[in-house]
Amino acid sequence: MLLQFMTAVGVLAVLTMVPGPDMAVVTRRAVASGWQDGLRTVGGITAGLLVWGVLAVAGLAAVLAASATAYTVVKLAGAVYLVLLGVQALRQSRRDRAQAPAAAVAPPRGNPWRTGLVSNVLNPKIAVFYTGLLPTLTPAGVPPHTGMALLVLVHTLLTAVWLGGYVLLLSKARAFFEKPAVRQGLDRVTGVVLIGFGLKVATTQP
Repeated sequence: MLLQFMTAVGVLAVLTMVPGPDMAVVTRRAVASGWQDGLRTVGGITAGLLVWGVLAVAGLAAVLAASATAYTVVKLAGAVYLVLLGVQALRQSRRDRAQAPAAAVAPPRGNPWRTGLVSNVLNPKIAVFYTGLLPTLTPAGVPPHTGMALLVLVHTLLTAVWLGGYVLLLSKARAFFEKPAVRQGLDRVTGVVLIGFGLKVATTQP
């Protein structure tokens, strides 16, 4: 049982470290607004994972994963949200270029915790992940609901540690990222990445 659990933790750790929309959202917040807002964004993301975890344990996420209509609605809503975040970043890069080099750069709009929460809750791939993969990782001898709840908590903890550490690492180099040219470039890159993730989400199948 212990070996199965450690294997499950290893799989979740690898999946957590794969770059995705969460990392793009966190990068923009941490660099533009500081590590505090970056960590608040991480808090929203982990809260979103817990929401999906509760739905998965309750069986509701399985309904979403099995319903083409429900999946499509959530998928398109998430895609639109990511594209809007990307467009916001691109517009900010244009405003930064128009400002004097020494002018202060306005932080991204919106509550960072809510931004993290919404970007995660509107990601239906989490529902598929929790209902499709987690049951296969649950150690033998553990009740299915208990095993899934435990793995959801592990995944949430791994996400918080990974993204939280990433935010603190970015904060060490914030002086570099605050340079106007670097900020403009970062806004352009994160904007394109977020739009790309939005389009990817919109075209993926369950």
